[in-house]
Amino acid sequence: MPVQNAEIAAMFDQAAELLEIEGENQFRIRAYRRAARVIEGLPQSVKSLLAAGRDLSELPGIGKDLAGKIADIVETGHFKLLDALKKKLPGELGEIAALPGLGPKRVKLLHDKLKVSTLDGLRRVIKTGKLHGIRGFGPIIEKKLSAALEKPVAERRFKLSVAEAEAEALVGFLRAAGRAVVAGSYRRRRDTVGDLDVLVTAADGAAVGNRLVAYENVANVLAHGPTRTTVALRSGIQVDVRAVPEECYGAALLYFTGSKAHNIALRAIAVHRGWKLNEYGLFSGRRRIAGATEEEVYKKLGLDFIAPELREDRGEVALAKEHKLPLLVTRADIRGDLHVHSDWTDGTAPIEAMAKAAQAQGYQYMALTDHSRRIAMAHGLDAARLSRQAREIDRLNEKFDGFTILKGIEVDILKDGTLDLPDASLAKLDIVVASIHSFFDLARDVQTDRMIRAMSNPHVSIVGHPTGRLIGEREPYDIDMERVISAARSVGCHLEINAQPERLDLNDMHVHAAKQSGVKFAISTDAHSVDAFAYMRFGIDQARRGWLTAEDVINTRPLAELRRILRR
Repeated sequence: MPVQNAEIAAMFDQAAELLEIEGENQFRIRAYRRAARVIEGLPQSVKSLLAAGRDLSELPGIGKDLAGKIADIVETGHFKLLDALKKKLPGELGEIAALPGLGPKRVKLLHDKLKVSTLDGLRRVIKTGKLHGIRGFGPIIEKKLSAALEKPVAERRFKLSVAEAEAEALVGFLRAAGRAVVAGSYRRRRDTVGDLDVLVTAADGAAVGNRLVAYENVANVLAHGPTRTTVALRSGIQVDVRAVPEECYGAALLYFTGSKAHNIALRAIAVHRGWKLNEYGLFSGRRRIAGATEEEVYKKLGLDFIAPELREDRGEVALAKEHKLPLLVTRADIRGDLHVHSDWTDGTAPIEAMAKAAQAQGYQYMALTDHSRRIAMAHGLDAARLSRQAREIDRLNEKFDGFTILKGIEVDILKDGTLDLPDASLAKLDIVVASIHSFFDLARDVQTDRMIRAMSNPHVSIVGHPTGRLIGEREPYDIDMERVISAARSVGCHLEINAQPERLDLNDMHVHAAKQSGVKFAISTDAHSVDAFAYMRFGIDQARRGWLTAEDVINTRPLAELRRILRR
């Protein structure tokens, strides 16, 4: 079975940690870390790119050398450099380096002086007081380390995009045993997934379990029974596979999709009618009255079918009873992408290539929103370069038939809430996305005032990735979203749902709250490459979890109507 993108990224990250412990060149270390982020964020598996004849060195930050290493990993399942580093630096040095107060240099000292190579070894040297003999390890660091080592291990959660890659490969493998579907939080399209609950319709449950155990991506078999088998994959994701008979399939899918609170609400309706609802079906006494399909169960309970994304017990059951559920937005509703970068700043492709890729998605328009000048690392645009880019867009628009590139900018919100380009420049554009890229640690009121001042500028169309989170890497900055939502409604500014898998910002609760306040949204990919347009599906997931309809999303509108909306 193919090595998943997340596994390759983890290999590169671990190699970078070990190289840093060895004192390797920082440029080389950064190259591996950057490559890890690129591979982890790809909308397609590396295996499929290679199979299609794609040159991996065309990916941002991936030169010929790294492309060859990635191809070798896909072919062999091993990263030769990492294997060699592990032999030289055995144990858990990468995990130790991630502890608070430590870093590669201190880890190297621990390894060289005290032969510490595992977390248990570190616990021992702290307990015996040997740490005191190492220069630079004072009582403050010791206290931090002790606290970190005593913490219970939190449940590991995986980004939806990582879980999706594993789920699709696994379901493809299991389909030979019967109809297979992934339930749980994955089917509800939560932004992170703890494990994968898979249902397979099959009369012979043991055969399903045997097939799962033979899956090449399995690292450990945790349980293997006649109807249920549990394994851990190489990526660390736990998988529970259950064999269910056809007559129970719908009830089982409903039960294992959850959420728990949604299921409790459904069971309460069943009990009120004198019935029993469980994973085997809906029963009146011993007679199964529904269960083959989810639709059958909902209908028998007097409810409209509820989309999996809504099943969080946030009022969806009452609305299903009254036939008032929202008609959720779909990918087919989207007419364009309103946050796109090119190689004028930190994108990887020319404007024309990005436009053609957007057109290939079936879009009518694309907003080019390269970075403004403050983002020096991205070679952001000043007023003069922005004007030159506008002329280039005019030239390209003459070539396209039925497709339009909108002139835009992702303008940086400065510390005081002013914008990185003058109003005179912004006024010439079709669209302005205003985003925070710095000073994430401001006090809550200050950060909120900063955001509100920016969105109050009449040229700002959309606030980009409004809370700044990077899932599993950076917490959202401290901001009062209630005030931000109220201000957005007041001034007529729109909020972005950023579809980048590591962002998915706004989260579903903020989306739902903003919808209730009457705020409109743009679902955008923040694409920096031609491949990244495929991320739109993750933004749609987030929008559906926030109860959005096509009417709530501005980039579902025809171009003429969109232009009117963008003028505030």
